Amino acid sequence: MKKIKNALTIDVEDYFQVAALSKNISVNDWDTIASRVEKNTRVLLDIFDSQYSKATFFVLGWVAERYPEVIREIHKRGHEVASHGYSHQLIYRQSQKIFREETIKSKMLLEDIIGEAIYGYRAASYSITKKSLWALDILLEAGFTYDSSIFPVLHDNYGIPGFPTEPHIMETPSGNQLTEYPLSTYNMFGQKIPVAGGGYFRLYPYWLSKYFYNNLNKNGDAFVFYLHPWEIDPGQPRVKASAFSTFRHYNNLEKCESRLERLLTDFSFGSMSEVLQEQGLLL
Repeated sequence: MKKIKNALTIDVEDYFQVAALSKNISVNDWDTIASRVEKNTRVLLDIFDSQYSKATFFVLGWVAERYPEVIREIHKRGHEVASHGYSHQLIYRQSQKIFREETIKSKMLLEDIIGEAIYGYRAASYSITKKSLWALDILLEAGFTYDSSIFPVLHDNYGIPGFPTEPHIMETPSGNQLTEYPLSTYNMFGQKIPVAGGGYFRLYPYWLSKYFYNNLNKNGDAFVFYLHPWEIDPGQPRVKASAFSTFRHYNNLEKCESRLERLLTDFSFGSMSEVLQEQGLLL
């Protein structure tokens, strides 16, 4: 039986830009901190080459502005370049004006770097929630055709519980159409368990992640997997933060790269655009 192609996605941001450490590191200090995103992204590119896997890289505009060569390398190696916004701020804490300006700025920046239009978007920390659904219409205004920002779970920083779990063409608040590819969940005991990757992939033992993904594929569902370049970098500097934030950020970093390599062997992957196109959902 042919393997289902799942969506492999990377959120390209540096370790000091994550929401879990935002209370401890000011945005104003980002330019003073030694970056590790370029090196870590190239490690991921080499891993994907070795496994003949293609991915969608949702690139932060702040990163693209400072490291355009690595964005060109992503594109040159045959991966899809998409947008992760510009400044990695939570959308529901931004004004519509600021969000629109940053969204257009980051999209134009990426398009200038690779010389092609981009169509995919993912919000920082999945921060399109019920409070910020207005952002979907701004994405359409900017020229995006698909989004992968909505996590159909209950979480302290993101999520829309009860939101559809499958990729679909949705109606925006203004009545327009946009393809939405929600982050993957697994239905267990009547609860939706987040299984899409990142911290969950580091938290769960690999056999459990594989169990979730196998069952999703057996049901005919292509899952979304996401990771950040810093998650394969156990040597990154340790930032003093709360016990909870420290656990979220540093848990099992040393196991993540080997788990990723196993995942790429056990499942079939492609870019998000490829998967949506196969499903007839790419507008």
